[in-house]
Amino acid sequence: MERLKGKNVLVTGASSGIGQAIAVRFAKEGASVAINYRSGAEQAEATRAMAQASRQGSEGREIVVQGDVSNEEQVKQMFATTIAEFGRLDVLVNNAGIQKPAPSHEIEAADFDRVIAVNLRGPFLCAREALRHFLSRPGGGVILNNSSVHEIIPKPKYLPYSISKGGMENLTKSLALEYADHGIRVNAVGPGAVVTPINKAWIDNPKARGEVESHIPMGRAGAADEIASVFAFLASDDASYVTGQTIFACGGLTLYPEFRVAWSSGE
Repeated sequence: MERLKGKNVLVTGASSGIGQAIAVRFAKEGASVAINYRSGAEQAEATRAMAQASRQGSEGREIVVQGDVSNEEQVKQMFATTIAEFGRLDVLVNNAGIQKPAPSHEIEAADFDRVIAVNLRGPFLCAREALRHFLSRPGGGVILNNSSVHEIIPKPKYLPYSISKGGMENLTKSLALEYADHGIRVNAVGPGAVVTPINKAWIDNPKARGEVESHIPMGRAGAADEIASVFAFLASDDASYVTGQTIFACGGLTLYPEFRVAWSSGE
């Protein structure tokens, strides 16, 4: 199935984790993919090789584009390079993100600013450039944001991260409403606990992983390719009437899992 055949896609932060899985899945679906990275060119090239291998003879190609999404000039250059290589851009995936845990009363202002810069300023800058391109030619476009269950679930000791994801929810909805009549769809995916390098601290610790998975109704962490499949759906015409939504791919983590036992019902 090649639902994205002929589409040109830019995925930020695509050198590892969910971003890498998205790039590979989109290539498998027939898209040409621009793989963005900030540092670690070797990892980005590995993503390109994986994407090429996933095509299995389908059309399309991959390019690697360096750029820090929080830097306006680098974002502009990243888009200019991508559009020059592909001729046009059809889908933007705002995936790049970071987190830096600390008790809220100990957070350094510089760390707060950096998380917000990458996780929220970056998606704004990239969305703005994508919108400018989409509006410059017919056909509309798609913007997809990689958010989190922490759009709606508080995360102590991760205050800047949680704030950035709450902001991403409003970014998604505001842009979707503003540009719906231009054929531009804007949606988000909210992953839960996923096996990726950013979560290495609990993935590699059996006790910590058990504690994490005990709160997930489905009883397990997700895989990056399971999240990528939701992005592929939202990018495709199968989601042609969906905009302004966050789809939570979280194994039920947003379902108030502690209420699996009716401890407060009085029954």
